[in-house]
Amino acid sequence: MVHILLDILDFSSDFLSAELRRYIRPKNKVVILAFSYRDSAVHCLKDWNTLYGKDGGMYYDAMVTPFLHYGIPESNIRIINYYTDTPSQVAELLRQADIVYFPGGLPDRMLERIDAFDLRNTLLSFQGIMMGYSAGAVLQLQEYHLSPDSDYPEFSYYSGLPILKDFYLEVHYEGTDVQNQAIQRVLNERRKIVYATVTDRSAILIDGSETKLLGDVRVFTPLSQ
Repeated sequence: MVHILLDILDFSSDFLSAELRRYIRPKNKVVILAFSYRDSAVHCLKDWNTLYGKDGGMYYDAMVTPFLHYGIPESNIRIINYYTDTPSQVAELLRQADIVYFPGGLPDRMLERIDAFDLRNTLLSFQGIMMGYSAGAVLQLQEYHLSPDSDYPEFSYYSGLPILKDFYLEVHYEGTDVQNQAIQRVLNERRKIVYATVTDRSAILIDGSETKLLGDVRVFTPLSQ
């Protein structure tokens, strides 16, 4: 499996496209699992469409347009609707997909909705390309941390999909004291590398045993390493 962990919405940007063209192909089928929304923002189908709907959804173009840059037709891109798609339909779409994309938002709520649709095993058996932006990046880690922000006021560890196990990820890194304190805590408590992806300028590509840092990714290691 290939993992693309993004800290930029437009992954067709110049510093990524040459590398990602080796993986993202015009014939690919893409499934976007739009399950990461805030409960305060979405209460019904109408709210969901306001964020993700094809006709003017706030995030639709940002999620879909970069795939078009790689030659994938819009007809090959399917955004999963939590309100209208059934778990069995979604599981079948995932089995047919070449790329699964996890949007940004709330990673813990995204995983809860994945489990509500009983999709965990389907995702764990997926052998294509897993892409994710922000929350959709950390979700791919067996365990991730979140430094305090407006959505998560306290530092905490969370369980993600048990796939990537060798590092932690600090997304939207701006070098703030809060972020640096969180990184140091992870280094002390978990004794693993922390990759800090700088906002809008970075991505991590993992292809089997090979990890490539693309753009501006800072690397923090425990003192023992």
